[in-house]
Parts: sequence; C-alpha cells; structure tokens
Amino acid sequence: MQEIFSNLFEMTAFGAITWKTVLMWIIAFVLLYLGIRKKYEPLLLIPIGFGVLVANFPGAEMGIVDASNIELGEGRYKNLFEIANEFGILNFLYYSLIKTGFLPPIIFMGVGALTDFGPMLRNLRLAFFGAAAQIGIFSVLIGAILLGFNLNEAASLGIIGGADGPTAIYTTIKLAPHLLGPIAIAAYSYMALVPVIIPLVSKLLITPKEFKINMKEMDKKYPSKRKIKNLKAVKIMFPILLGTIVAIFVPSSVPLLGMLLFGNLVKEVGTATSRLADAASGPIMNTATIFLGLTVGATMTAEVFLTPKTLGIIVGGFIAFAFSITGGILAVKGYNLFVTKKINPLIGATGLSAVPMASRVANELALKYNSGNHILQYCMASNISGVIGSAVAAGVLISLV
Repeated sequence: MQEIFSNLFEMTAFGAITWKTVLMWIIAFVLLYLGIRKKYEPLLLIPIGFGVLVANFPGAEMGIVDASNIELGEGRYKNLFEIANEFGILNFLYYSLIKTGFLPPIIFMGVGALTDFGPMLRNLRLAFFGAAAQIGIFSVLIGAILLGFNLNEAASLGIIGGADGPTAIYTTIKLAPHLLGPIAIAAYSYMALVPVIIPLVSKLLITPKEFKINMKEMDKKYPSKRKIKNLKAVKIMFPILLGTIVAIFVPSSVPLLGMLLFGNLVKEVGTATSRLADAASGPIMNTATIFLGLTVGATMTAEVFLTPKTLGIIVGGFIAFAFSITGGILAVKGYNLFVTKKINPLIGATGLSAVPMASRVANELALKYNSGNHILQYCMASNISGVIGSAVAAGVLISLV
C-alpha cells in the first residue's frame, strides 16, 4: 500500500515544485490579471501569461528548449517532425513560426490592414515627432553596452523603446535569440502599461498650460495653406512610394515595414481587395497572435528568466520606454520655442508604436485638463509615424550590428 501511495505521489508534480516554480507562476498570474481584469492588451498578455504558466508546470515539458538541443552538428538541425515528437507542440510552433521570423511580419501585415495613414498624411509635420521618440532605442543601446551587454544584446534591449512587440521579437530573433523570452515579455508588458507610463512621464515634463494647448483652436487660428485634394489617391500611393524609398535606403527593414505597407495597401484599394484586408486583419492576424503569445510565453522558464541579465532587461526596457516618451515630448517643447502655432507636447508622447492605445491615453489626459481639447486625430499622426520609425530603426540595427 505504501508503494502505491509513493507511486501516486511521484506521478504528481508536488515533488518537483520549487520556489522558482512558484515565482514563475506568480509572474504568469500577474500577466493574466493585467490582461483579464485590467484589460491591458488582453489579446497579447493573456496568451503570453498562459504560455508562461504552462511552460513552468513541472513534468509537463511545455517550455521552449535551448537551440543546442536541436543541433546535430555541422550546421544541421533536427527537422520539425523530430522537434514535435521529442519536445512537444509549443517547441514545434516556436521553431517553425518564431525562430524563422515568420510571425512578426504576418502580424505587421494585419496591423497595416487596420491602420489609417490619413491622420498622419493630413498632419505631416506631426509625423516627425514619431521619429524623435525613437531616441529611447539608441540611448538605451549605448547604456546597455556600458553595463556589459554585448552589441547584439544591447540592440535587442534598446528596441523595446520602440514599444512594438513584433518589432522587438523580430530584432531579437535576428540578433540575440537567447534573450527572446525576457525581451518579449518586457516589450509587451510595457506596451500594456502605456496607460500608466505615459501619464507618469508626461506629468513630470509637461506644464498645465502646455497640457491645455488646443490643437483645433490652433488650426483655426493658423489654418494650413496646403490641402490634400485627393486623399484617397494619396493613401493608395503612399505605401507603394514609402516602401520603395525605405527598401532602397534600409533593405533590412522590408520584412516588417513591407508587410505593414502591403496590409495597408489592400485596405486602401477598397472593395477590389477588401477580402484580402479582412483576412489579414482578421483570422490570419488572430491566429498569428495566439501562436506568438503562447510560444513567447513558453520561452519564459525559470532557468531562463530568473537571472541577473533578465532583471537588467526588465529595468532597461522600462528606461527605453520612458526615454522614448521623453524624447517625443522634448522634441515638441523645443519646436514650440520657434513657432507661433503651438503643438500640445502630448502628441510627442505618442511617438511610440503602441497604436492606437498611446493616442487614446494622451487624448484622455488632455481632456482632464480641458474637457473640449480633443487631440486624438493629431496624436495618431505621431503614433502611426512611430510604427514606421520603429520598423526602420530595427532595420538599421540589424544592418549595423
């Protein structure tokens, strides 16, 4: 009888549970709480949080294994059938969809199909503040190198400042795949915390008077002399021309930016390609998001996550995020020193790629200071520019590093 009970106990996971296991469960529960209860990016945090949870169930063998486990030597690797058979479904999905860099561009295609470049095209001067917000990427890159990260790791850490999950994942896959788990968690967690981080940084840098700058009143007082006569045609031409120009100067950004612009093109063409746009922004993107979230979460085993380097990534990611917001705000404040048509600095704070959440947060913040100050459409100009800017920045880093 004692032997039976002993066998039953060994069958369970109780004997394998450690403090590290419990800590990883707590992290998973926090991510799930933020996604379910707080509704912070639930489409991302819920799959990631659940992936972290299942990866840290003792004996379940759902965690992503190190690449050395699939190497056969002489540049040869186990095929996907062998990986699925030996390491399970999540490893199969990870090495076929994530490690190959397949899913991030697919998600970018869906984002493009959901994005309207109209606000940016109507307010091109505001688009420059999206570029200014990328300062967080390069400032943290330099800081990470000084702290002991190698160049590839520092570049992957810095890209968190772009506030774009797929971009961070794609860049890390190319430059520092061993850090994919913590960098992806940091990127998506801080994206989810945009409603907390933007107000925090903005209130430190923006005065009450600047919060109240009304963009619509400024437009009435200083109307634009240039109007787009055929916005529909411009919106169709824009992804084609921009894609061509960027491909010439930064070819390595094409996998991300090219798919973003393709998704936007099939959206803007209209009824002729509406089925493609619906597929890109609907079932394809949703499926990709599920697989991305689960597999990225599954990389977060206790052995990988609970290290000093991972903690450095978490801290560095927050600094990159805060620096990006700061760069956009300071760029607007500097611009306002030389012009009569002032810009609300909150528009600079939305130079992140967290679209449209960053714009909604900035708009709500402006309304708290002036109930009639709706700046959403202006914020979207900088916000959309930030998406493009982060993809280009990723391409630059991949090329240089």
